[in-house]
Amino acid sequence: MARAPGGFFAGVLGLGLLASFCPAAEPPPDPSLLTLDRIFAGNEFNTGDDRLGRWLKDGSGYTRLEPSPNLKQARDLVRYDPATGARTVLVPASRLIPPGATEPLNVDDYAWSDNHRRLLLFTNSRRVWRQNTRGDYWVLDLASGRLRQLGSRTEPATLMFATFSPDARRVAYVWRHNLYVQDLDDLRITPLTADGSDTVINGTADWVCEEEFYLRRAFRWSPDSTRIAYWQFDVSHVPEYHLLNTTASLYPQVTSFRYPKAGQTNAACRVGVVPATGGPTRWFHPNPDPRNHYIPEMEWAPDSTSVVFQELNRLQNRNRLVRARVRSGRMRDLHVEADDAWVDVNADWHWLGAGSHFLWLSEKAGWRQLYRISKSGREKTLLTPGAYDVVRVAGIDEALGWVYIIASPDDSTQRYLYRVPLRHGGPPERVTPADRPGTHAYSLSPDARWAFHTRSRFGQPPVSALIRLPEHRTVRLLADNAKLQAALDALKPTPAELFRVAIGEGVELDAWCLKPPEFDPARKYPLLLHVYGEPAGQTVLDRWGGDTHLWHRFLAQQGYLVMSFENRGTAAPRGRQWRKCIYRQVGVLAAADQAAALRKVLEQRPYVDPARVGIWGWSGGGSMTLNAIFRYPDLYRAGMAIAFVSDLRFYDTIYQERYMGLPGENDAGYRNGSPITFAHQLKGRLLLVYGTGDDNCHYQNCEALVNELVRHNKPFDMLAYPNRRHGISEGNNTRRHLFGQLTRYLQQQLPRP
Repeated sequence: MARAPGGFFAGVLGLGLLASFCPAAEPPPDPSLLTLDRIFAGNEFNTGDDRLGRWLKDGSGYTRLEPSPNLKQARDLVRYDPATGARTVLVPASRLIPPGATEPLNVDDYAWSDNHRRLLLFTNSRRVWRQNTRGDYWVLDLASGRLRQLGSRTEPATLMFATFSPDARRVAYVWRHNLYVQDLDDLRITPLTADGSDTVINGTADWVCEEEFYLRRAFRWSPDSTRIAYWQFDVSHVPEYHLLNTTASLYPQVTSFRYPKAGQTNAACRVGVVPATGGPTRWFHPNPDPRNHYIPEMEWAPDSTSVVFQELNRLQNRNRLVRARVRSGRMRDLHVEADDAWVDVNADWHWLGAGSHFLWLSEKAGWRQLYRISKSGREKTLLTPGAYDVVRVAGIDEALGWVYIIASPDDSTQRYLYRVPLRHGGPPERVTPADRPGTHAYSLSPDARWAFHTRSRFGQPPVSALIRLPEHRTVRLLADNAKLQAALDALKPTPAELFRVAIGEGVELDAWCLKPPEFDPARKYPLLLHVYGEPAGQTVLDRWGGDTHLWHRFLAQQGYLVMSFENRGTAAPRGRQWRKCIYRQVGVLAAADQAAALRKVLEQRPYVDPARVGIWGWSGGGSMTLNAIFRYPDLYRAGMAIAFVSDLRFYDTIYQERYMGLPGENDAGYRNGSPITFAHQLKGRLLLVYGTGDDNCHYQNCEALVNELVRHNKPFDMLAYPNRRHGISEGNNTRRHLFGQLTRYLQQQLPRP
């Protein structure tokens, strides 16, 4: 056998070269360690279908869309009996095949008529700002099997908010800013308005009312099906904002919409009632200045003779509940709520019985408490006395005389179900079992005999079940997320702690902490703080946190401490003073609380490295990140601010003026609350992240801050995502890329041990 040229050493060298071109197979990934791909590029940690069911109006059962065994990628509509669990396929997918088609409709949403004889199907939906609210609508008659499309069908996906009349004979919807009614027997279409245009909006809301009041379907059928009450917005004097898309075509595309920034002109809003058969609208004029008042809520009185709406002044410190008679047009106040700071829109007011009383949440006594008020407004009964907040009304059992509420009197990080007597109130009776801490959510049946119950905890995914009330007896499990829980159980543990930080003067902030595996208190660890800090939400809750929690857990596995503090001014159920002490000083007190909590943690926990502290947040949390690192530059080594507001004047009227007043009346507050004012104090490293197509917090915020940082010769890093909106989620791989960049930046600026 001949020897290879060059002898033994040449052979070894050749093997080495071969090895360099054919690397050894990588070891299989460690299932105990999280990776960015596992979190953001796969579905390993997805929760199950959260569409637990839809209660039928009579409470006799609930329905769900479930995969069809007979047609691939299609779904049957199934009814369940809550008591027995009996399953009945009400509408097989085969009945949802339109005439002339071969495939069933892909149903995005559905609604039953009150008599359960007709089914309204929403398909081919399109996104309008936050949600998919424009699409096609079809009606299925269960008796005849006829499936028919609504509208003129000249353009696809152009109808909005189709809604059955209570008698199930007609459907109302919005098309091109006008309101229409369509008869379901002969499909005849009746226009109710004709003045809809780019500047006159009927039956839906302008941008700012949709965003801040969650007002989308801006019309209501009367209980007797004879009339429709609706909102109209005149946006003709509202300044336009322009979004620039430079990547969709050879030349830039411009999207323009009416967006009132703080202090600017609002839309003129009014409400009126029109016959469902067409005719003139009776308009109600509760004030002479409709551009400086809001009407965020409206419902019919049960007897169909009047509509009742809430009217806020522009400062949002006075809310009138107004009853307007349809025939005469006469109006009178049923109730007036006022506050030295602001009053929240009351989305939790409910008629009782035939309309003799209604339920109303009020903070006038220092806590968010529930009242029973007579229709005259004269009789007011406090149902929830005590020093605790009602988070929301969960349901009403008029037959047995109870109102169910969500509250957590002793721990603002939790949520539980309670009930109180509907007639006279009293101490709350806890319905959620005492041995089940965490965050509990409930969807009660109309008769309050049953509920879909979902419970989660910090680091523990939701588990859902059907329960029997009032004993809270589990009837059957609906979604256990067992696969997700098993995947979490296989991970290397990152010890979690919920605690409080005393920052002085009797103030304690809720907090949580994630620690690395094999945590050693004798070592020094870098710390990342997650912050939101504004009135619209909380970060410290004992509940499942989804991908954000998993990313924090990934960082803990990488050797980081991760914490969050709940400063004053957030939505925590800790009383009026807790929430409203930040009035006219958004960004000031909250940032001070965050800094005080950090100082206390550094003092009490020597394993936190004060030279390696970072902070990050999104939206209001991005603003708070900037306020923290600019105002307290010696505390924070690095910050990552996403989709932030840098100047309070850049945000919309309803949100910003609610908490800050008008810019012209609080110039110092707006200036001192804006992070951009303190940009010159930056010492640490800062990453700015923005979607250039953000219609909520505009890219203008980022560019203005860049200019200010440049003016003061401050180094910073910046990442812009073309045409992404506020959630920066559009486009393939966007979320994976974003969190990859955040992780890389953190590792560079706060190196691990």
